[in-house]
Amino acid sequence: MTRPLPTGTRAVRTACAGLAALAMTTGAAACSSNGGSGPSAAKAEVLTENGYRGLAPGMSKDAALAGGALETAAISLLGGCTDFTFAGSATARPSQDASRMAAEAAADAKLKELDAKADQVADATPTPLPSLRPNASAAESLEFARRAAESAQQAAADTRIIAEAAQAQADVMKLREDRDKAFLAQGRVSFGAAGLRELAVPAAVRTAAGIGAGSTLAELKQAYDSHGLALAANGRYRVPVDGKPGWAYEFTVDGEQVSGLALTDPDMKCA
Repeated sequence: MTRPLPTGTRAVRTACAGLAALAMTTGAAACSSNGGSGPSAAKAEVLTENGYRGLAPGMSKDAALAGGALETAAISLLGGCTDFTFAGSATARPSQDASRMAAEAAADAKLKELDAKADQVADATPTPLPSLRPNASAAESLEFARRAAESAQQAAADTRIIAEAAQAQADVMKLREDRDKAFLAQGRVSFGAAGLRELAVPAAVRTAAGIGAGSTLAELKQAYDSHGLALAANGRYRVPVDGKPGWAYEFTVDGEQVSGLALTDPDMKCA
């Protein structure tokens, strides 16, 4: 008769004892007393409120580059921020980076130009169109019609400029989304006018609560719902960081799974 397998801590110890004997001849890793990986298992790096790999919130770009944790060539200048990847990144792609950065620069320049025009439209005081008096002459009616047409044309031109500026903003947002997705697995660090503003870590990194890429949405909520986890306007989940006012852990979620983790100050400007 087959005996049922023992359960609980005692079962783990029993099983591990057997594995330990096996490890003497095969080199297999031993178990820990709680059923987890033994000393040979890789320990996940942790993102804390103080940062990661010597990179800290608000740190200057020069200090960060001097520390050696980052590649020295920027991978994005979008929106006035300067972004870098981590040193030794295996998926760095200089040719693609150059092409993407050229597209980002063109989009930034277009947005700047159209934003300036849209601001002029918003600040302009429209010339009111006078009413056509009763019993107006044919010449007065013709002049009124001409001025009404000019006013309508100007309004249409102003509306077109505002629409083009809105589209340019959407184009920049799409480029930012594409860039963030491209570097989601390897990590990316962004610097603004006041220093390090976003620390997006590699996929293997976890928070102290064990949440990172590969965690389920349910696990994320279980770990952080009681700490103020909320869905932000950018579609990512954020939870405030204790002791760091303005800073938050930000989780990118695809479907029901976490795909990215960052420490960020969403209000820190690029320039």
